[in-house]
Amino acid sequence: MSSGAGAAALRLAERFEAAWSAADLAHELATTCAPDLHYEDPLTFKGPLHGPGALAQHAALLRTFAPDARIEPTGPRLSDGHFVAAPVRLLATHTGELESFPPTGRAIVVQAIFYCELDEARTRLWRVRAFFDLYDAAIQLGVLPKPGSVGQRALMLLRGFGLRGV
Repeated sequence: MSSGAGAAALRLAERFEAAWSAADLAHELATTCAPDLHYEDPLTFKGPLHGPGALAQHAALLRTFAPDARIEPTGPRLSDGHFVAAPVRLLATHTGELESFPPTGRAIVVQAIFYCELDEARTRLWRVRAFFDLYDAAIQLGVLPKPGSVGQRALMLLRGFGLRGV
């Protein structure tokens, strides 16, 4: 591995992050990701997504949910030329309705890491996993109660945990 390969991988991760905010999301993902992309995050409930088109549809849901959503880097990206770890922050306001989830109008900040593996030619992302705290996002949106709150105690009581240790 040369330092050039690591730098190229870092630029690819930067392009991937920018794609989430691009006007032509599908095109940007198609040029950044391998045709046989494998993508996972805590919201891919039905299993991994396959291909840039499936990821573009998934990302479009985020735009429906929060049209102002943007992703920005939060620290240095790390790469050995084959793998890239990119810490990011999602900033968004929930103003769009998604299925049966009405807009809350709340702003959220979600810290995440994209862990990416490049394809054999080292020109596109081949495997991408996004790690973030879905529970914290639900608390920020008001879907779940804050830790230590009366709401959390009531929820734990309903779940059969009693009041001890809460």
